[in-house]
Amino acid sequence: MTFYEILVFIHIFSAILGMGPGLVMTAVVTLSKPSNMTELRHAFNIRNSLHIFTMIGGALLLLSGLVMGFLNPYWFSQAWYVISLVLFLVSLAMGPIVLKPRSAPIKKLFIDVTDEEIPAVYKTLSKELFYYERITNIIFIIIISLMILKPF
Repeated sequence: MTFYEILVFIHIFSAILGMGPGLVMTAVVTLSKPSNMTELRHAFNIRNSLHIFTMIGGALLLLSGLVMGFLNPYWFSQAWYVISLVLFLVSLAMGPIVLKPRSAPIKKLFIDVTDEEIPAVYKTLSKELFYYERITNIIFIIIISLMILKPF
């Protein structure tokens, strides 16, 4: 295998490792339908574990994508590459700017709530968080589509 082929392998593997878990993080909570705080905490613990894969895969994805771009400088003039890169950076920025402030109150509930009943405020907090997570997922699907199709 050439260096470039290894890089492509790392890039594709990183996309699976990073984006795959990211696309199911919301579903882990919503589809499990937790009925009490113990189940809700467990669902969010699973999300946190998946997030580790997302962070590692995302970092490798960005690094390998940029290296491939530097090896193929004309990609920086290709709309599919530039748009994918910009969208990826937007999705990365959404973590600390949009998602973290919306997940912090939910994490605080896990500390403050001592009984098993899920507080009513959780529904409002999670609805907003999951809305922005779905936007991020749509961005990832657009990026994947651009990478596969290279339409322009």
